[in-house]
Amino acid sequence: MTTTMTLAKAITTGLDKILESDDKALLMGEDIGRLGGVYRITDGLIDKYGTHRVIDSPLGEAGIVGTAVGMALRGFNPLVEIQFDGFVFPAFSQITTQLAKMHARSEGRLTAPVVIRIPYGGGIGSIEHHSESPEALFAHTAGLRIITPSNAHDAYWMIQQAAACQDPVIFFEPKRRYWLKGEVDTETPALDAFKAQVVRPGTDATIVAYGPLVPIALATADAALEDGRSIEVIDLRSISPIDFDTITESVQKTGRLIVTHEAPTFGGIGGEIAARITERAFLSLEAPVLRVGGFHMPYPVSKVESQYLPDIDKLLEDLDRSFAY
Repeated sequence: MTTTMTLAKAITTGLDKILESDDKALLMGEDIGRLGGVYRITDGLIDKYGTHRVIDSPLGEAGIVGTAVGMALRGFNPLVEIQFDGFVFPAFSQITTQLAKMHARSEGRLTAPVVIRIPYGGGIGSIEHHSESPEALFAHTAGLRIITPSNAHDAYWMIQQAAACQDPVIFFEPKRRYWLKGEVDTETPALDAFKAQVVRPGTDATIVAYGPLVPIALATADAALEDGRSIEVIDLRSISPIDFDTITESVQKTGRLIVTHEAPTFGGIGGEIAARITERAFLSLEAPVLRVGGFHMPYPVSKVESQYLPDIDKLLEDLDRSFAY
């Protein structure tokens, strides 16, 4: 069955399916109950499942995640919401020193199947702590899986795949794409959540993007076609682990790679991809791997965020740089 819905509604529907099928699953976070969350992702779920499974937590991210860790060790499957990307840092220690380490620390005897939902990224005219992209900070920590959907179909299935995973999963939700509509096939699962996907085939260059920038990458490929350039677009989908095989295969065909993300290029995921692909496909590269991302600075005020965020013009400019080699 195929239904048109927004990316936000797809996540809501996916959460509903999780709660319906698993009586050990529960939701927890600030204002997720009666309010339905800041972005209304959990709207209506408290009426269906009650306050013991859709829990309005105190304002304290360390307590939310710490409680979830304990509940997971006792056999529950908690899915917690961090209200905004920049609010996750009070819980950073719980995530990186406790949640991520539990399986290894117990020599495999314990699992902590916690899903942490984090709306992330800019493009909504908001300020710092409401528009950031902290994915690289978590990707550096072994023991965490990190995924992000770019469309409604993936959002519906990937949240369910995250909940089914016995490892802790950080589920980054591209907030400026919450209202992006798409077709959701509720009977045919999406690709494995931890695999990349070629969303547009091409022969002349590869663009790798994830989350909020996948639509920008696709629009860039459309614009480049007018100049006679065939651009392959890969939706990374999983930030940790990274599906380097799919990227390598593409670059061995196209010979050029642009990696883009909203986070600063300095220390970002694009740098890891560039290094790995340079190692794995050096003889296939016709130009250096290029990165298009944010600047190494605090997130700017809304009046100038359009100058900070990668867009079609910036991607086309770097495509020109790549083809100039």
